[in-house]
Amino acid sequence: MKFLPTSLTEVLIVEPDVYRDPRGWFLETYHLQKYQEAGIPLPFVQDNCSSSVRGTLRGLHLQRTRPQGKLIRVIRGEIFDVAVDIRKGSPTFASWVGVNLTAEDFKQIYIPPGFAHGFCVLSDVAEVEYKCTDVYAPGGEVTIRWDDPRIGIQWPIERPLLSTKDAAGQLLDDLCDHLPVYQP
Repeated sequence: MKFLPTSLTEVLIVEPDVYRDPRGWFLETYHLQKYQEAGIPLPFVQDNCSSSVRGTLRGLHLQRTRPQGKLIRVIRGEIFDVAVDIRKGSPTFASWVGVNLTAEDFKQIYIPPGFAHGFCVLSDVAEVEYKCTDVYAPGGEVTIRWDDPRIGIQWPIERPLLSTKDAAGQLLDDLCDHLPVYQP
């Protein structure tokens, strides 16, 4: 199993070992000790799964209360997954990293608490499964505009399908009083 850093050092790409034979394949999708040794310190307490059609964009989301780290993988299709550092005072504030995740490559991305998360669907359908380091707290969610010019994400789609909540997302600059604080 490989744990690869990204341009945002706390965000990691996980490349699991896949064992293939004529019957199919096998892999570990999570191993507490290995993940902790690689720098993913918190245990996961909630699993979520979503299914979305081509062109759907979900995000950018973060939990202000009960912040969540997330371990994301695709079990069907392909997505472009994004993490944004929104921690006030961080040297990489408003910076983002994006990665394509597919069911075929088995890669995962770890997004720590204090980062916003979003993804768009590149295949006809994508099923995304992710683990969270804390439970969802409905009153504590913040939604940042997917097309916030301050962040400048280069999404690989032009006219995404958005939920009502995501379409009403706020600009990062308007949320400064509601963002987590960077703690080196």
